[in-house]
Amino acid sequence: MTFVKKVTKNQLFLPLFSMVLVMLVNIIYDVANGNPAFNFFSISINNGILYGRLIDILNRGSEAAILALGMTLVIITGGIDLSLGTVMMCAALLGGYAFKQGWPLILAIVLTLFVGIAFGFANGVLIAKLKLPPFIATLGTQMMAAGLGSIITKVQSQTWPTATAEIGGWFKKVFIRAELFGVRGFPVGAFWLLGFFIIATLILHKTKFGRYVYAIGSNEEATRLSGIKVDNWKVAVYTLSGFFIGMCALFYAAAYTTITPGTGAGQEMNGITGVIIGGTSMSGGSGTMVGTLIGVFIMSVLKTGLANCGLQAPWQTFLTGAVVIGAVLLDIARTKAANRVKKG
Repeated sequence: MTFVKKVTKNQLFLPLFSMVLVMLVNIIYDVANGNPAFNFFSISINNGILYGRLIDILNRGSEAAILALGMTLVIITGGIDLSLGTVMMCAALLGGYAFKQGWPLILAIVLTLFVGIAFGFANGVLIAKLKLPPFIATLGTQMMAAGLGSIITKVQSQTWPTATAEIGGWFKKVFIRAELFGVRGFPVGAFWLLGFFIIATLILHKTKFGRYVYAIGSNEEATRLSGIKVDNWKVAVYTLSGFFIGMCALFYAAAYTTITPGTGAGQEMNGITGVIIGGTSMSGGSGTMVGTLIGVFIMSVLKTGLANCGLQAPWQTFLTGAVVIGAVLLDIARTKAANRVKKG
């Protein structure tokens, strides 16, 4: 096997290649506009822009990365979850509604997590037990989550505690920003993400659960014939993904405070994009949490940089979509090359 084939076969090739591509786009853009190299993400330490942009990147990336951790497990099994964004919004809505009705904040947080886990479990049952295609099952629960949130809240926005609230003022400090190490506005979400990343990595690479996740994605029928209860493990994967959705709902609620019914569609693409760019194969059977984390923050840096250079939101969306398509094409090419090597 040649050096090129060895490099491209590595699971971290795609995220690292994407990172280099983002840097090249940066340089080309600056040269074309007569700016100094790397002005695309230009920063100034003296006026605090460096800190502000780093915080923006961490906040953007942390929320999407938590969604992506669960999505990584789902995609490695060969599945997909289109309900992520809407379920996240539904969980945040119902938690906010419960708090507004006088529930203690702790119980509202528990309810938010429960909603995410319940929808994840429902997705797992529909896909594993009732044999619905993942695309159809999660599309259905996506619409159900959107409807449920609107029905219970009567299509009214729900609010979570503000930072200065007498009751629950600690909510934002725990989930979004706090004063740590003498730094105001420190992104606490980054610590949560680090903890979840370590746990998810250990689960995927050091436990029986993780081995079965890879086995199901590589060859589900062979895994079933070996005596493994594939259906139960797939339900567990979607349920765990639901937990991450619930956690992401809490971060979203802490960041925005006011949650509006009918929103959330498209949020799932933030997670899916990071997973794809991170090198997880859409056909299942391969992927890493490290790659996903890199992929998510590549997109976070890209979106922040595009905004800083003055590109309007539609162009940002267009270029993000182009990056996703490019990542999928690279994944297809890499998969075909690997198959040729196996047959050869």
